Amino acid sequence: MALHKDFVIKFAAKLRSKVAVASIVCVFLLVLLFPGQFSAQSFVDKEMMQRLHQHYSQEAQRRGVALNMLLKQLKGKEVNKQLIEVNRFFNQFKYKNDVDLWGRDDYWATPEEFIGVNSGDCEDYVIAKYFALRSLGVPDKQLYLTYVKTRHKNETHMVLSYISKIDSVPLILDNFKPRILPADKRPDLLSVYYFNVQSTVMSIAPDEQRNLSPEDKIMNSNWAQLLTKIKK
Repeated sequence: MALHKDFVIKFAAKLRSKVAVASIVCVFLLVLLFPGQFSAQSFVDKEMMQRLHQHYSQEAQRRGVALNMLLKQLKGKEVNKQLIEVNRFFNQFKYKNDVDLWGRDDYWATPEEFIGVNSGDCEDYVIAKYFALRSLGVPDKQLYLTYVKTRHKNETHMVLSYISKIDSVPLILDNFKPRILPADKRPDLLSVYYFNVQSTVMSIAPDEQRNLSPEDKIMNSNWAQLLTKIKK
């Protein structure tokens, strides 16, 4: 799962023209999604806090307050500390599949919905961690929502990957594992593809975990719909 320089350079050159327009849109989205990076507002702002109370419960509102307090404490801290604490905070939430929770086979909840119901499946943990870390200033190029397969059960799963620099081994934030471990210490996982706000989804050959030459590019409709929902 490590990103190699030759792959990144080749991939960036190939997509530069397409990404140029998308990047402008992404920056606009990030301003809307993370006003705290451009003003003094909190991750869970006043309006969201009211919605948590009105649409969910007082406990949901308290979770929003607790998240704001945590992120305030983590602002300016070392990134490893931020990863550990954000991972720990959201891993306290209850795992529940989409059918039982939302009555749908595949539903991607916004961070607000995840905080509100205090439950979700693997995508919901990853999405909430991703946006919380982005609000702390962790660069988008270092965070990737990563689809994987579990080797022992051959089931699909999603984790959050943190890559400190291009040639480093990613750190894996997983709702099923309390400890954050490097990808090479997670032999139970096989990468399928990964993405973030500013990247196209990239496919990874299942038998070449460390060879990230893209076989094709896929636009994930769930991710696009989620970003639109958060923007609204």
